Amino acid sequence: MNDPEAVAALERADALHTALTHIVLEGGDLARIAEAVGDALGCGVVFTSTDGRERAAHLDEGQRTALADAGLLDPTGRLRVERIDPDGTAVGDGEALVRRVVAAGVDLARLVALRPDGRIHSSDAHALERAAIVAALLVTRVEAITAVENKYRGDFLRDVFLGRAGEEDYVAEHAQAFGWHLDRPVMVVVAVLDPDAIAALNPTAEDRQAWNDRFAHAWRQVTSSVDESIASVAFSREVVTLVPVDPTQDAARAVAAVDRLTEAVRGDRGGGRIAFSAGVSRVAHGLGELPEAYRQAQRAVEIGRRVNGGGSVTRFDQLGLHRLLALVPDSAELTAFAADVLGPLAERTPEAADLRETLQVLLDTNFNVAEAARAQFFHYNTMRYRVGKLQRILGPVATDPHLRLDVAVALRALEIVG
Repeated sequence: MNDPEAVAALERADALHTALTHIVLEGGDLARIAEAVGDALGCGVVFTSTDGRERAAHLDEGQRTALADAGLLDPTGRLRVERIDPDGTAVGDGEALVRRVVAAGVDLARLVALRPDGRIHSSDAHALERAAIVAALLVTRVEAITAVENKYRGDFLRDVFLGRAGEEDYVAEHAQAFGWHLDRPVMVVVAVLDPDAIAALNPTAEDRQAWNDRFAHAWRQVTSSVDESIASVAFSREVVTLVPVDPTQDAARAVAAVDRLTEAVRGDRGGGRIAFSAGVSRVAHGLGELPEAYRQAQRAVEIGRRVNGGGSVTRFDQLGLHRLLALVPDSAELTAFAADVLGPLAERTPEAADLRETLQVLLDTNFNVAEAARAQFFHYNTMRYRVGKLQRILGPVATDPHLRLDVAVALRALEIVG
C-alpha cells in the first residue's frame, strides 16, 4: 500500500480497535469511548441521544465553536444531528459525519465525528462504525440497568403521591438514597407527550416506548444539569419532576425556573423531538403536600391541553374558573351541569359548537351586539338573529346576570370535560 494517508488511517483504526477492546473488558462508559475515538482518529467526538442531546463528548472549545458557527448547535446545546450527513457535512474547512448507534434494530444513539480542518478519511469512517457497534453494546447494558433503577424510583415516588410511602422521616431518608432532596418547597411538574402529535406519526408500540424513554431521559438530563438532587421520574404516560423553590425568592423566579427547564427539554424541536404539554402545581411546602400538588399538576396539564392546545405549559394557579371546576372530582357532574344549563348547546354537533362560539363572544363583549358582530365578522342583523335564537334556548341570558353567570360556568365546564 503506497498511499501514506491510507496507511496512517489503518494504523489509527488498529489503535482504536485495541483501545475499544480494553474499554469493553474494563466496563468503560461512553465518555471513555469518545475519548478513545478522538485520540485515535485525531478528531472531535460526540455521543448524543437520537434527537441530538449530548450524552458524552471529547471536544475542545474550538470544535464546539466550529459546530455552532456551522449552525449545528441549537441555543440549548442540542446537536442538530438531523443536519449532519452520514457521508459528511461541511464544518468550516473540514467536515462532520454521523453514525447511528443501533442494537437489534433498536435506534439507541448517534455518534458524531468532527474534523474542522480537513476531511475524515474513509478508513476512519469505517473505524467509527466499529466504535458505534461497541457503543451500542454499552448503551444496551446501561439502559437495562437504568430501566430497573428508574422503575424502582418511580414506584417509590408514586407511593409518596399516594400517601403510602411511610412516615415523613423515612421518606426523606429513603429519597436521599436516590440522591433526591424531597423535604423542601417544590413545584410538581407533570409533562406528557401530546397525543395528537404522536397519532400523526402513526407509531408502533415500540416507537411509543422509545419516545417515552427518550422524553424521560431528556428531563432527567436537563434537571441533573441544574441540580442533581431534583427528583424526575417516568410513570406510564408522563414524566414527573419536583422543581425546588427558594422560599426567600418571589413566585416569579420559581415560575421562571420551571420555564427554563421546559424550554431546555423542548429545544428547537428538531431531531424528531415530539411536542409536549406540561402542568405545574402550586408550591408544596413539605412532603405532606406532595400528593395534592401532584393532582394539581395533572389537572393543569389536562385542562391546559384541552383549552390551550398542545405544547402548552399551564400553571394550576392560572386556571381561573377552570381551577375551581378542576376540584370537582366527578366529571359526569360537570357534564350534567352543562347539559342542564345549555340544553341543546351542550351537544357535540357542529351547529351547537358554532352557537357556543357566538355565545362566548357575546359574553366577552357584555352582549354588545354591534361589537360581537364585528368580532365574528357577521352582519349586525345576523348577530341579532343569533341572540334571539340563543335566548329562545337559554332564556333571558342578555338581561339576567344570574343566568349569564351559570351559562359562563357551563361553557368552561364543557372545556374541561372535553
